[in-house]
Amino acid sequence: MTPLLKRWLPVALGSLLVLTSVRAADACPFCNMEGKTLTGEVRDATMVLYGSVGKGNETTDTTPFKIEAVVKKPDNPKLLGDGKVITLNRYLPDDKGQYRYLIFCDEFKGRIDPYYGVAVKPDSDIARYLTNALELRDEKQPKRLRFFFDYLDNADAEVSNDALKEFGKADYADYKDMAKSLPPDKIAGWLKAKETQPFRYGLYASLLGHCGKAEHAKVLREMLDDKNKLQGPGVDGIMAGYAMLQPKEGWQFITSCMKDSTKHFMVRYSALKAVRFIHDYRPDLAKPKDMAEAVASQMEQKDLGDMAIEDLRKWKCWDMADRVLALRQTEAYKDVPIIRRAVLRFALDCKDHHPGCATYVAEMRKKDPEEVRDQEELLQLQRQ
Repeated sequence: MTPLLKRWLPVALGSLLVLTSVRAADACPFCNMEGKTLTGEVRDATMVLYGSVGKGNETTDTTPFKIEAVVKKPDNPKLLGDGKVITLNRYLPDDKGQYRYLIFCDEFKGRIDPYYGVAVKPDSDIARYLTNALELRDEKQPKRLRFFFDYLDNADAEVSNDALKEFGKADYADYKDMAKSLPPDKIAGWLKAKETQPFRYGLYASLLGHCGKAEHAKVLREMLDDKNKLQGPGVDGIMAGYAMLQPKEGWQFITSCMKDSTKHFMVRYSALKAVRFIHDYRPDLAKPKDMAEAVASQMEQKDLGDMAIEDLRKWKCWDMADRVLALRQTEAYKDVPIIRRAVLRFALDCKDHHPGCATYVAEMRKKDPEEVRDQEELLQLQRQ
């Protein structure tokens, strides 16, 4: 991609991946790709065209654009002229047919004003993909996601990544029932393929957990037994998928990872996230008491203890109060300020349910009233 082309086409031959562990409450719990989807970009544009560029004029800052497909028609049909060739008010070097371009345009003073573009290979499915996706925009989310599933392994990275983004902004409830009818062998093949990017593992494994059989559980277990994959992205989804297919064995694997403080942080954190998923979405896979016990096993781990205590507080596991208060005698409590704050927040929420928590809060009000006020304000903000 030439510098001049970058000036106008910020996205080319691949999407920017935004990987984060912070997920919106209504987002897919296992999708590690975020950002605005191409269908969202299309909805916001006045028109979207697909085609190729000719020889541009650098002096007049213009480039002829041959229209091969109109993904979104403008309200004003006169903008497209004969619908075959238009002139862009941008100079783009002649690429001699190496690329096709998806351009997003507005109307400005009766002229086409391109503001964003995506360069793809000539054999890309992107125009057909977006045209069909737009036809489904008013359909219910499960039907739309079934359409996007078929493009998750598309040869064009722009298309496959965009389909993944569509899952990323969907709620788990939107696809859990639809996933039961997906082809398990195809998904298992994706997971075993060397070319599959690791950030896709979580979604694929969770989908397989809904539609797979016993033999597919072996695929997930083999991934979990691979040390390199176990410490990589998407492991919480692999663990959850394994637990869906083999509840007893899957739960044992998850809890064994949580309790073993010698395991890599990402392994233990992934197991914690898998338990959160089971608690929030699949409580049929484990009893509430067992989930609380699993999380409590991490309270003394200096790098995860605060998260474990927070989960117990959010789940209102007040029967864990004695064990949370007992942390005051541990090195984790003495050495890690965020664990001390987590204990205080737990006690603040639990003080009306446990006399020990009420006593601890009263002691802290005398010892450090400012800290107590800070944590009370934080809790209040979380409740809003």
